[in-house]
Amino acid sequence: MKDNKQQIARIRRMERHLNAAVAAAKRLEAALDKWESVQEAIAALDEYYGSDLWKQDLADDEAGLLPDDLKRGVLSEDGIWNLLEDARAITARIQGKQDVRTC
Repeated sequence: MKDNKQQIARIRRMERHLNAAVAAAKRLEAALDKWESVQEAIAALDEYYGSDLWKQDLADDEAGLLPDDLKRGVLSEDGIWNLLEDARAITARIQGKQDVRTC
């Protein structure tokens, strides 16, 4: 009988590689589907951030005119900006471009 220990080990290793790659591809495809589904939301945040409406909402928050229990992450200067920078970097990476983050 042929001594095929190395062959069997190779096939098992390649099978592990295949299984890992298939699982990663499925996770990535699901993540890309989710990413595509939030593009309108990202565009809306991009338009809102720094707009007159955003500035008025921030001023009203700083004046205490908004409810205390209102979530206001969109009024932080870093919240939307960080997301928009991350979105640009992710889009560039998907398109095969170099990371374009500015910080």
